[in-house]
Amino acid sequence: MKKVLLSMIFASTALLANAQKSEVEAAKKSWMDYANSQNAVTIDLGALASKMKVSADKKKEEPAKPKPTLAEDLAILNAGLAHTDLAIAHEKSKDLPTAWSIRALISSRIALIDTTDFQNSIAKQQVASEAIEKAEALNVKKDKSVENDVKDAKDFVENAFSNRGMIAYKRKDYATAYTAFNAMTIKNPQDTSMFVNAGLVARLAEKYPEAVASYRKAIDLGFKDSYSLYSQIVDITGTNLKDSAKYLEVLNEASAKYPDSTAFIGRITDYYTKKGDVVKSQEMLKKLAEKDPKNAVYQYYIGETYFKQALSLQEKRNDIDQKKKKEYDDMSAKMMANIDLALPYYKKALAIDPKYADAVDKLKSIYGFKNDTANYEAMSKLLITLDKK
Repeated sequence: MKKVLLSMIFASTALLANAQKSEVEAAKKSWMDYANSQNAVTIDLGALASKMKVSADKKKEEPAKPKPTLAEDLAILNAGLAHTDLAIAHEKSKDLPTAWSIRALISSRIALIDTTDFQNSIAKQQVASEAIEKAEALNVKKDKSVENDVKDAKDFVENAFSNRGMIAYKRKDYATAYTAFNAMTIKNPQDTSMFVNAGLVARLAEKYPEAVASYRKAIDLGFKDSYSLYSQIVDITGTNLKDSAKYLEVLNEASAKYPDSTAFIGRITDYYTKKGDVVKSQEMLKKLAEKDPKNAVYQYYIGETYFKQALSLQEKRNDIDQKKKKEYDDMSAKMMANIDLALPYYKKALAIDPKYADAVDKLKSIYGFKNDTANYEAMSKLLITLDKK
């Protein structure tokens, strides 16, 4: 009697083990059902018949199957995931590498395609990450099917990050987009594009220190358009963070890296001018010009330091009652003195670079101030010529 009882117990245990293994097979079937639904294509029986030399009157075209909805896709995948829940919960199948690899595959796919529920996407991504780790640890026999499933699952997980980021960006949910792209930078610390994306959405989300840090990292990694990133950092530091000291530091760094940039040098001169420290601006520019006398930009901006003072004096003069002739004339004299100081630098910039339209434009303005009709007309014609080019 005992022997019969024992045999019944063994038979029952075997059935349970097989039952749990069947959960893995059921999960695989759900995955295949999903995959087949995604790969469904219209079969042109007419083209096939032509190849087989069947008469044209027998040609037919099978109607295309409608693409499954997101809800339908998720229903299939969730059913498969439920089967893996049972498989990994049972003693007899919890250590099967396939149980974990198919679980990783299904949950990572849900994480990727669920565009309506980010919380579910993130939760399933976590399930997938844990399943990937478990599958790799258990796959001591290096089963190729398990390895392939794990590889696909890793790809789905990675794409889930960027997919959520792009969707959130399009929805103008910039904080969520930043979280997604920043997670990608942690996962792929050498991917400059992800750092740039993270910087962009961080700025839009008004996370200014995070934006600067992301752009900085992209620059350090050698992003090909570092110039535009420096421009972003300069703008954020000066406009959003309002950190004057850091602003000047970044400007000096950027202008040193891009010495021909009119934008960075122009901002430095503006910075000192607004602070009322024109002398400091001129000292810096003249030192740069001494090091690189063939650089037209430096000459131009030295001229700018004087010309902007002239314009400022002009505004003050316009506020003077013209009855106060002496005061008006004194201000006019100071204005013209600065214009005279600016003139040789603009001329030198144009001599170095005959196509320097900004220098031509300023020379045109100066000759207008000085009532020098001949030179004014010459600069006007030259400017038109350069504009056409």
